[in-house]
Amino acid sequence: MLDRGGARSRHAGSRRFPQEPAVAAGVMRSAGPSARPALALLLLLAGAGASAAASPQAPPLFNVSLDMAPELRWLPVLQHFDPDFLRAAMAHIVGDNVPKWVLELIRKTVRMLELFLPKPFIGEIRGMCDALNFQLADCILLNLVYESTAFCTSIVAQDSRGHIYHGRNLDYAFGNLLRNLTMDVQFLKNGQVAFTGTTFVGYVGLWTGQSPHKFTVSGNERDKGWWWENVIAALFQRHSLISWLIRTTLSESENFEAAVYKLAKTPLIADVYYIVGGTTPKEGVVITRNRGGPADIWPLDPLNGAWFLVETNYDHWKPVPKGDDRRTPAIKALNATGQANLSLEALFQLHNLYYGNECCQPREVHDQDQKPGLKAGE
Repeated sequence: MLDRGGARSRHAGSRRFPQEPAVAAGVMRSAGPSARPALALLLLLAGAGASAAASPQAPPLFNVSLDMAPELRWLPVLQHFDPDFLRAAMAHIVGDNVPKWVLELIRKTVRMLELFLPKPFIGEIRGMCDALNFQLADCILLNLVYESTAFCTSIVAQDSRGHIYHGRNLDYAFGNLLRNLTMDVQFLKNGQVAFTGTTFVGYVGLWTGQSPHKFTVSGNERDKGWWWENVIAALFQRHSLISWLIRTTLSESENFEAAVYKLAKTPLIADVYYIVGGTTPKEGVVITRNRGGPADIWPLDPLNGAWFLVETNYDHWKPVPKGDDRRTPAIKALNATGQANLSLEALFQLHNLYYGNECCQPREVHDQDQKPGLKAGE
């Protein structure tokens, strides 16, 4: 039986990160009769008010070609959505979640800020803004809003055959809008799928992604307070957005170890938890990040009983906060399932706990009966 997802203590269950990434190729293996890969699951559940029996529908799938100019990459995607709906949704999200002083500051300094934001992300944002006739400052703020409000539960686990599973749900307070903006994206290089992820229309970052046959990544918010003040300062220091680093890592890292190194070491605009899964036994880790670097790195240790890790939105070595214990039900469910019985279906059912009253009644995003933002016939 594991305590708190396998955490024995901050020091016993963690390790210092090496100075250089190990160079090792991961081999993709099958995960059962259906020949699913060992990198078996990168799941984003959703559905405000959905019953436990409801099955989340898959969001629409689009291709985004990285061979195109940044300003043009997302335009084929926008053609599938009603522009009036998109403008109204984006204005609502920004208006309800951005302090007025931040909105005024960004609008006044947007041309200067544009020089500090890295390529290709600022070009992609500008291209969508121009297509929707939306202010650039508001489009930048839309991307920042998603950085500040991602409440999640991520699980990385290893079954008794050494296969790695990675699951997550992602909750936002404005899920009624986002479930109609959610999409899966295949990012193409030279006409081939380089990596995939789940995101929202107008948002160029990723909180959930997979590099085929290499690794998976999910991000969970780590709330440290004074978010907007810290973020504005960090942006002008050229620090990366949390979700942009996930996308960069998926694009550039060649294996699990290189991905963990990049996610642990790159300066960020805010604290976060990065959860990474690989393709070979023991390739699973939770990285607790400060803005400047890693605060803690917590690896899978199946030989000593830690065959799964559960990360929500608080440090794994600390007690769960009152009124928000999403960790204990997940741990109970995993222990009840057992390592030998871990499967895609079992992990999916475990995430369905978050539709019930046992945890937290999260505000999830994906489940929908229809997508009013999509044009007729899509």
